[in-house]
Amino acid sequence: MKVILTQDVKNLGHKDDIVSVKDGYGRNFLIPQGKAKLASEGALKMLAEDIRQREFKMEKLRKDAEALAAKLNGITVQIAAKAGNSGKIFGSVTALQVANALKDKGFDVDRRKIVFDDIKTIGQFEANINLVKDINASITLDVVAD
Repeated sequence: MKVILTQDVKNLGHKDDIVSVKDGYGRNFLIPQGKAKLASEGALKMLAEDIRQREFKMEKLRKDAEALAAKLNGITVQIAAKAGNSGKIFGSVTALQVANALKDKGFDVDRRKIVFDDIKTIGQFEANINLVKDINASITLDVVAD
């Protein structure tokens, strides 16, 4: 029996894969659980159209992300934090602070896409912004005493 997976199934395949399974496994487990649907001719045509539309949307997102990455690369963002005499800051710098600093510069970036090591001292640090699957931007964080 051929089925189209509607979600990732461990040891079987990923979403939108067309796989052959035993009749009982498909009829009694995959289809009732909503993890797959029967690979009929109409379902295969719908799958092809869905994949085509998804690729079109991803291409637009990719172009937008590349343009944003080109603007973001090399930017220095200044973040003020309360610090002691030794240069150690109270608490740490968070992704939300970085996202707000970028928003002040005119860049709207989701805080969950900003990745950097734990910052607990004053100085300059590197941060990566994961815009899309394989498109990243690198910015410099300049942490100063408040």
